Amino acid sequence: MIELYTAGTPNGFKVSIALEEMGVPYELHALDLMSLDQKKPEFLAINPNGRIPAIIDRDNGNFAVFESGAILIYLAEKTGKFLPDDPKKRSQVIQWLMFQMGGVGPMMGQANVFYRYFPEKIPAAIERYQKEGRRLFEVMNTQLESNQYLAGDEYTIADMATWPWVRIHEWSGVDLSGLKHLQRWVDELAERPACQKGIIVPPPSELSDEERAKQIAKMVTK
Repeated sequence: MIELYTAGTPNGFKVSIALEEMGVPYELHALDLMSLDQKKPEFLAINPNGRIPAIIDRDNGNFAVFESGAILIYLAEKTGKFLPDDPKKRSQVIQWLMFQMGGVGPMMGQANVFYRYFPEKIPAAIERYQKEGRRLFEVMNTQLESNQYLAGDEYTIADMATWPWVRIHEWSGVDLSGLKHLQRWVDELAERPACQKGIIVPPPSELSDEERAKQIAKMVTK
């Protein structure tokens, strides 16, 4: 049994999607980020960095794993799914996973902060992160022109990691127009039952987008 500590964010959805795709039983622990559950001692004992998601593998001596990319690799190795054994193919998957971890996530995350949450609108900062988000989308679009998925013809943890971020491009103010191969990929993954289930774990907030943005703004400016 996997215990999943998460919240309704793109980073959190990566792991819930993976667990659904892999058919791994899990117990959900939904953290309230606005109440700073992620900073409480009991969670810091699992993830000293105080960020979601994190897991505890009860079947492996209560082994804790934090950082979403590390969790995806751990689960893929545990189940033998969505990460090839062949060294070259495995490397390709990990390369695209790192592309998300080091590029797509951080750049779009900063776009969200300055475009949606930060009380002072700083046009140069907004433009910087939205432009870099668009550039990364163009890289993916080129890759997907000749590949069904990011790392080739097989659906992998690299796709699970990246899709939750790309699907919210409008929230980040990043344009997807003209990127037909990336749009095709976004739409295809949206039809997968595990992706549909993963993005409602935990269940979505009943707050409006405006109310949610105001709450997050308070958190990011503390």
